[in-house]
Amino acid sequence: MDKKFYITTPIYYPSAKPHMGHAYSSIIADFFARFKRIDGFQVHFLTGTDEHGLKIQRSAEKENFDPKQFCDQISETFRNLSKTLNLTNTDFIRTTEDRHKKTVQYLWNELLKNDDIYLSKYSGWYSVSDEAFYTEDEIEEIDDNKRSISSKSFVEWIEEESYFFRLSKWEKPLLEYYDNHPEFISPLSRKNEVVSFVKGGLKDLSVSRKSFSWGIKVPNDKDHVIYVWLDALTNYISALNYPDKNDKLYKDFWPASIHLIGKDILRFHAVYWPAFLLAAKIELPLKVYGHGWILSGDEKMSKSKGNILDPIEIIKKYGLDPLRYYLIKEVSFGNDGNISQERLEDCINSDLANNFGNLCQRVTAFAIKNCDSLVPKDIEFQNDDLIILNKYKDNLEKIRKKIDNQDINFYIEYIVNSLFEANKYFNDQEPWKKKDDLNRLNTIVYTTLEIVRKISFLLFPIIPESSLKALKIFDLSENDIMLSTIENNEFLTKGNKINKIDILFKKIEKNND
Repeated sequence: MDKKFYITTPIYYPSAKPHMGHAYSSIIADFFARFKRIDGFQVHFLTGTDEHGLKIQRSAEKENFDPKQFCDQISETFRNLSKTLNLTNTDFIRTTEDRHKKTVQYLWNELLKNDDIYLSKYSGWYSVSDEAFYTEDEIEEIDDNKRSISSKSFVEWIEEESYFFRLSKWEKPLLEYYDNHPEFISPLSRKNEVVSFVKGGLKDLSVSRKSFSWGIKVPNDKDHVIYVWLDALTNYISALNYPDKNDKLYKDFWPASIHLIGKDILRFHAVYWPAFLLAAKIELPLKVYGHGWILSGDEKMSKSKGNILDPIEIIKKYGLDPLRYYLIKEVSFGNDGNISQERLEDCINSDLANNFGNLCQRVTAFAIKNCDSLVPKDIEFQNDDLIILNKYKDNLEKIRKKIDNQDINFYIEYIVNSLFEANKYFNDQEPWKKKDDLNRLNTIVYTTLEIVRKISFLLFPIIPESSLKALKIFDLSENDIMLSTIENNEFLTKGNKINKIDILFKKIEKNND
């Protein structure tokens, strides 16, 4: 398998329990990972937890925990979230692991050797919540408190000895790289934001701290710990066993195909991380995609605002696949999205229960009753059948290109339209009126069954468990799902048994009072 795909989520900061924003990033990454697998790629999918820094140290102290014990506990909740969300991640990295520490300290020494790190003094505004430094024009005063304009987090004035990374040295090379690699940052609005920031001038970046101890020690200077972002970002290569460039993981999967992140950490991934890599003479990832926030009302969810939506509670009430479908369909990828119970229930009733579930039930029940519970043998496609069947073959390359451009909106719209057309086809062809023309009845049933298979394959990256339940109609399993086969209009083996399936989605009874 020579086609490789490496996708990463942000590594999550385990200072509090997971919320819907974490679930969204992970579900989107899983969607891409599953799509690439069914399209014949070998996929490496990384997620994990970022466990160092002052915020973690303070959170642990508040709970009367040792920082490592605190991280062990909270990190496990994120590992469990991966299982709850049915993620197919191939690795889960923690920045407290030895493999990560070794890579970070090696990278530090490489930057030091190349004269990209020097010792000086830092004074400026720092947000513990964001683990980020801010300039004067990036903060504002609200109720006698200094806050970051972008995140609204509190900032505090810090003065201390610090090692610095020569970020200013990489201003021109970064701009040249953005210009020569227009697809490196997506969507376009995020790229424009980054380019504008870099053109505004880059200052050298503080990359160590002395005022707290919870972090990876600077090699040969135990008074300093490595600044959390130089530490955290390195996870993408420490998980591939860098600096061993002959390691199979590193050779197969670096550079990463895509770093999938929230827009609030865009600067770290699209400015600092590529600068570190350029300085260390390491290839850059192919793409950084900054998606929008999941909003609660009109605000980003955060622990401090107390507006966190718990994905676990929604899954308990409605099920996992409906949540996955809703987040992928209703949040326009790249933009902010607002989740509401009413719209979620509409999605379940309209798209999942009526359009997909009902189609599966209707054609299966009809085939069991009128085709002896078998995939019809004697068929002869007419123009109406080929028009709807060939749309999948004719659009396959377009679908692949859209996914490579992270156009999830096209993908889900294509599926919704396909479901509408499939239901319309079955209704318009009226097989129940063709009992005197068995060849035509069989062909309509076969065509509709093939459409159910094709749509189930396409839905698999979005609602994997429900798709597999639908494919039990044909005794097909996950190993049978290959994207290329949606081009085949006669994939289903004629004469094979058709199985009755349970209702895929129960409709939500809505209170209209």
